[in-house]
Amino acid sequence: MTPAFDVIVIGAGAAGLMCALRAGQRGRRVLLLEHGDKVGAKILISGGGRCNFTNRDAVPERFLSQNPHFCKSALKSYTQHDFIALVEKHNIAYHEKTLGQLFCDHVAQDIVTMLVEECRTGGVKIGLNQPVLSITKGDLFEVETREGIATAPSLVMATGGLSIPKMGATDFAHRIAAQFGVPVTETLPALVPMVMDGALQNFTGALSGISLEVIAQCNKRAFREGMVMTHRGLSGPAILQISSYWRAGDTLTLDLLPDVQAEAFLLERKKTRPKAEIKTILSEILPQRLAQAIAATYFVNEPIGNWTDKRVKELAGFLKNWRVEPAGTEGYAKAEVTLGGIDTTALSSKTMMVTQVPGLYFVGEAVDVTGWLGGYNFQWAWSSGWAAGSAV
Repeated sequence: MTPAFDVIVIGAGAAGLMCALRAGQRGRRVLLLEHGDKVGAKILISGGGRCNFTNRDAVPERFLSQNPHFCKSALKSYTQHDFIALVEKHNIAYHEKTLGQLFCDHVAQDIVTMLVEECRTGGVKIGLNQPVLSITKGDLFEVETREGIATAPSLVMATGGLSIPKMGATDFAHRIAAQFGVPVTETLPALVPMVMDGALQNFTGALSGISLEVIAQCNKRAFREGMVMTHRGLSGPAILQISSYWRAGDTLTLDLLPDVQAEAFLLERKKTRPKAEIKTILSEILPQRLAQAIAATYFVNEPIGNWTDKRVKELAGFLKNWRVEPAGTEGYAKAEVTLGGIDTTALSSKTMMVTQVPGLYFVGEAVDVTGWLGGYNFQWAWSSGWAAGSAV
């Protein structure tokens, strides 16, 4: 059988588009299949519609995996600087927001348009609304869709993880992995809001919408960013970041006053404003509603001068080390990415190919490599897609 293509890429998200354009520009005949009606669907909604397309500080230490070294080769072969150069080549205006995060000035569609143009340059054939019905392998991979059967010696799975199913996310990559005997690690929602229950949910729910900067800690990791109270629990960048390190039963420790020496501040106020109530003192350094709620819920709201130094220090300890035990997370529906995936022990770190199944590749979110919040997961998509596209 003469193959119609050199490579078939399934999934026209970030990793699939990058893989396809790289392979096409190397002269390969590429078919890019997408089960949805548009390419780059997740790119379009990312970053509030402006696409946080990479991070200036995308280093391997900011990615989670059972093998933390696996991502190094791909990240080195196609860096954040390479993607920034591509963005600049297409005259896409961008800006740095915080912590190295780069966003389009205008809309995320600019990134999708750029990737599609690069695919066109490489002669990539893009097929939309073509869910894959079956994949088999003889001498070649045979991919069946409603349009018929396409064949190629190389197949790249770029169908993502389980996060945001309303955007079309499925476990398809994991099912194909199982079909070909490729191991998959445990998967969990990551970069996801945390859910509380009981009195703690009542506390956060009553304060829904209040935000402040905190340091969130869990399992020897700490992130200083914004936190938001919600009807169900806690969200915001600090919580999303730490959620990747949290497991059921773990406790989060929250420093509500990263820039304040709480004990010294409160003891000083006890001397200079002894008649001021606790809620009034706390309102100087916390959002007013949060200050009132802490005073009423966890302590006794009375003049601070009535308190012993020991009680003042207990309040300071609470503010600097508020310990909360989440009941869980909001799950894949609200998770930005999937933690875990295709076991990296089965893949070549240089090419993303399954070592025991020549010609079969897995890239992007489907693989057990998960980045921090802030453009890291897009960079993994670009880098892993490029690695596979350079090898097929």
